[in-house]
Amino acid sequence: MAPRSTPTVPAPNADQRRVAVENYDRARQVIATGNFDYGISLLTLCCQLDPGNFTFRRELRRAQKEKYDNNLRGSRFAFFTTPRLKARVKGAEAKRDYLRVLEHGEAVLTRNPWDLGTQMDMAEAFDALGLIELAIFSLDQARQKYPKDATLNRSLARLFEKRGDFKQAIMLWQLVYQNNPQDVEASHKVKFLAASETIAKGGYEEAAAGTKESPILARMEAQSSDRNDKSSREIAPLLKRLEANPTEPTLYVQLAAAYKRSHQDDRARAVLQQGLGPTGQHFTLQLELHELDLAPFRKNLELTDAKLKALGKSAVSDDTDFDGPTEDDLRTNHAKLTKEVLTREVEILRLRAERFPNDLGHRLELGARLLRGDRIDDAISELQVARRDEKLKGRAAMYLGACFRKRNNWRLAQRNFEEALASIPASDEAGRKEVLFQLATGSAENNDLPRAVDLGHELANLDFAYKNIGQMLEDWETRAGKS
Repeated sequence: MAPRSTPTVPAPNADQRRVAVENYDRARQVIATGNFDYGISLLTLCCQLDPGNFTFRRELRRAQKEKYDNNLRGSRFAFFTTPRLKARVKGAEAKRDYLRVLEHGEAVLTRNPWDLGTQMDMAEAFDALGLIELAIFSLDQARQKYPKDATLNRSLARLFEKRGDFKQAIMLWQLVYQNNPQDVEASHKVKFLAASETIAKGGYEEAAAGTKESPILARMEAQSSDRNDKSSREIAPLLKRLEANPTEPTLYVQLAAAYKRSHQDDRARAVLQQGLGPTGQHFTLQLELHELDLAPFRKNLELTDAKLKALGKSAVSDDTDFDGPTEDDLRTNHAKLTKEVLTREVEILRLRAERFPNDLGHRLELGARLLRGDRIDDAISELQVARRDEKLKGRAAMYLGACFRKRNNWRLAQRNFEEALASIPASDEAGRKEVLFQLATGSAENNDLPRAVDLGHELANLDFAYKNIGQMLEDWETRAGKS
């Protein structure tokens, strides 16, 4: 759907996130009083400060629609006031300035929240930025007014396919096919599936009249209501305690955890954000919000891993017709998700390390994540601090060795690997095997074959199958004999 580029969404810093949360809370208060214009302006600022925040976008869209009493057309003057803004959207899209597309797009939707072209442009921008959940949300909102639009349903189906949600994609492809039975792509997508039964279960035919929201969101709300009934016994006492003591941060954490256990992440997030003010921006609540925001990215990464494995299995079976995202699409999405997860984990660990400077375990974990993200110099700084703790010395030295090896400084890498080998306890067999492997292969690469053979034999004695060390030993011994 979107061009294959790799733009990034700037992560808000601590001050920007604080301002965004404060504006979000204020926006909800003023909207409750009927002051939609002020509330929408505050929510728009929230989206500019944190463009990838799903909660901010959803509240903004809800306010925009409520302002016009869900009349499906927006302002009566939208026809005259939006063309100039739409031109800006197209201009930013041509330059691939996707953040500007979102900013100008929200200006259009503030005047007409049901503008189809703008919502599709914004969905493409979200997709290009790696924000596939927001891309799906944008198109799903457009279906409230245009449930039978073939172009819209096709785009949304492709997004569901890309995310790996094949059931929802099938429903939409069937709608495209019903609109045009000669559509070759749609026919190919549904030819092996009992699509009519799937559509009946999903409720898309009922939504096709355009009189209600998409069944995707409706079903989510129904499930949320059912879960809330089941968990009310646990939640009700916490609400009473929180009402009596609104400045106690642990109560907000406990209530959010109760909502998360019943899969009501939106309510959990709202509780934590609500608690920031009364608790003076308590650090624990900030961390819980970071973790909650990270969870869907981790889940999507797991799903993408599963789809890649399924695609690999289908490739070795002559009888399997895998109809879904290509391997390139999945790998591109996997790379984006991995980068996003690492970035967010680094932010969380840095906050922990700064908050608890005496617990060097946070520095060790932070250094390891930075190493995985190829931020080598930053990783070295954190790991050298963590190495001061005798209990962490072995692991820190192992990661430092990996850092220096990536920087092509074998002398320092070898020194740290040898320090790690001397410090890692015998009970940590996995760590010792990895250090031996790094020392052996590094020695071989630097033409110290006798040392490589000795270390290789030590590793093979522990685990002959470890990373093909047996075959490597044969090669090193042959090379050593020739020399």
